[in-house]
Amino acid sequence: MSRILPRILPSPDGKPLPPHDTAQAFRAFAHDLAAGRRQWGAGEAAFLGGLFDQLAADWDTTQATGRVDPLLDALTRGGPLPAGRCLEVGSGTGHFTSHLESVFPGVISLDLSEQMLRQATTRSPVRIRADASALPVADKSIAAIAAIDMLLFPAETARVLAPDGVLLWINQLGQDGPLYLSAEEVADALPGHWETTESEAGWGTWAVLRRS
Repeated sequence: MSRILPRILPSPDGKPLPPHDTAQAFRAFAHDLAAGRRQWGAGEAAFLGGLFDQLAADWDTTQATGRVDPLLDALTRGGPLPAGRCLEVGSGTGHFTSHLESVFPGVISLDLSEQMLRQATTRSPVRIRADASALPVADKSIAAIAAIDMLLFPAETARVLAPDGVLLWINQLGQDGPLYLSAEEVADALPGHWETTESEAGWGTWAVLRRS
């Protein structure tokens, strides 16, 4: 079941569009990975970790500005949200961590890139360098996963979420984003049955998914 909320945060001018061919290639990989048509291994992890290590120093000024609307809207209108720890996967430089901390009593920031996590030192109190395909947390121990412009690892997401847990799926640039997956595609990829609340906000889209 999907509940689509009307947009209340407009899309401002100046949307930063990524290079078309690069975005298309990343989107194809993200779709195939979520659907189980592509495998994730050490080579893929090393490539993406190295890529974001190179981007880390300039990330806040070139990539992370003006994109918070989808997350804020999801936190405001996507509830009810469960109390408990939030796992922020692909946390990057911690640009969004404080917003998650305003809702959840504890936030664990996890990223594949060591340099991204170094940039997050003053923003994210709890930082873990790890691969999201093998999350270093126990089964059913997480109230919320925040995935902001992230690849989807369906089995791991379902494994660590508590029975009443939620997945915050945020696409900062909507369908133009390089890792865009629709709420329907995410729900179809996750094991079991999931219901979604979704909307558009600013430049992007968001969905909150919970087991039905």
